[in-house]
Amino acid sequence: MSVHLENTVSRRSFISLSAIAAASALAGCTSISGTRQTAGRPGSLPETIRAVQPAPAPTDAELAVMYGPIEDGGFLIPAVRYKQIDPRYYRQQVVDPTGEAPGTIVVDTPSRFLYLVQPGGIAMRYGVGIGRDGFAWQGDGAIQWRQKWPRWKPPNEMVARQPELVKYSIENGGMEPGLKNPLGARALYMFSGGQDKLYRLHGNPEWRSIGKAVSSGCVRLLNQDIIDLYERVPIKAPIVVKQ
Repeated sequence: MSVHLENTVSRRSFISLSAIAAASALAGCTSISGTRQTAGRPGSLPETIRAVQPAPAPTDAELAVMYGPIEDGGFLIPAVRYKQIDPRYYRQQVVDPTGEAPGTIVVDTPSRFLYLVQPGGIAMRYGVGIGRDGFAWQGDGAIQWRQKWPRWKPPNEMVARQPELVKYSIENGGMEPGLKNPLGARALYMFSGGQDKLYRLHGNPEWRSIGKAVSSGCVRLLNQDIIDLYERVPIKAPIVVKQ
């Protein structure tokens, strides 16, 4: 698949879309077992799909807009040090490698990519950080709820592993929204079979985690990217998490 095809959408039109950023709640990441059982679909993207080359990196001027400081919800989100991130994890439009229907979110955990499938055979691709070994989840469901500047309420299982988090427990009302909150500027909550899987797509105050396996089960994006994704994803959007 050629780099030329991936770059068919004008960078300028992409930047204008990505500039949309709307200026508490359940939350938490935990270990949940699950498997995707949809007939005919493998548990992970084929190797040929995972090997798709990213589009050429945007220019410095474009990146400065995409990952510059944002004032949002009373908080000033600092600029991302994007030059210290692998360019393939920059937000960009690519030829859709997933085969899923438009509007579907696909998390490709081995490649550390999240795709939002769009009409016309393209997808928005975001770099993500994922759960550490032993905390990863796979399966499918829907985005049942979305929240701006959510409170972080680690589930009881996490508090049991990390007693220092008791002050942020569900019983104690969680952590206030803010720049240091682990859920960042936005959170998208995944349900499967009508149940909250405690699996979130969320913002991230730590840009160094993008492309790595560090969180306790959830998928973390740069705050600038989760704001962009939030504006594009409606309630009930389907989501597929592949290992």
